[in-house]
Amino acid sequence: MKHIYLNLKRFDVPVELGGVNRLAPVADWGRTVVESTQEGLKKYDPAQVEFVQFLPEAHLLSAAAALSEDSPVILGSQSVFRENTAVGGNFGAFTTNRPASIVKALGCGATLIGHCEERSDKKGILAEAGVTDMSAVNRLLNQEIKCAIAAGLKVVYCIGETSDEQPRWQQVLGEQLKVGLDGVDKSKAVIAYEPVWSIGPGKTPAGKDYITMIARFVKEQTGGMDVVYGGGLKSDNAAMLASIEEIDGGLIALTRFAGEIGFYPEEYLEIIRLYLGK
Repeated sequence: MKHIYLNLKRFDVPVELGGVNRLAPVADWGRTVVESTQEGLKKYDPAQVEFVQFLPEAHLLSAAAALSEDSPVILGSQSVFRENTAVGGNFGAFTTNRPASIVKALGCGATLIGHCEERSDKKGILAEAGVTDMSAVNRLLNQEIKCAIAAGLKVVYCIGETSDEQPRWQQVLGEQLKVGLDGVDKSKAVIAYEPVWSIGPGKTPAGKDYITMIARFVKEQTGGMDVVYGGGLKSDNAAMLASIEEIDGGLIALTRFAGEIGFYPEEYLEIIRLYLGK
């Protein structure tokens, strides 16, 4: 099974407000993303590849309403809170947070947990509190994963090393996997590898040999879990990533990195075509 994930981050923010959204008015954005992509994805065999689109929570309802009866698109949330509602327990004291139960009720079948931007946020909060043991981040993410799976969501769990951590990548990634997946039903999760040190303007992208090495390491550490490339599946690396046997898919974000940068549905479909070869 191949997995093609789309992380739409905050691509809903219009250009005039400093964002990259040239696709649709904010109120129509989630619906437009789904309507502009689902028909083009129907040519692929759902037994061989799954398509998950992770949207900001505000857009999930309009995106869910746009799904056709036979849509190949699975909607996902951008993480969940580490605690959940429960009958006879906490019924809603979660101001600003996303309980997994409501994410599921809004129409999601999956969630993205541990993305490098989420990890960075948690590290920043802990640092402000004077915490130096950043292994706490992995423990918090483990709680999120368990909440998500208990609610019936499939999890894409992101791992990755920064430039400072790269010399000891085995230790860093090993801990992210060991702690993050502790007590987790691994059949309900997929690993997304993000080489944080290579992501961003002016940085050298991770090469085929490095990605292959990491994917093999992850599979060895997890008993063969599916691994996708989370550093950005793009038109210019689709063929290379497709040639790595150990990589089971990729995470797409921006589709255009120059000029009018942003997410464009037709370019998203072209990246998928290049990766899957049809």
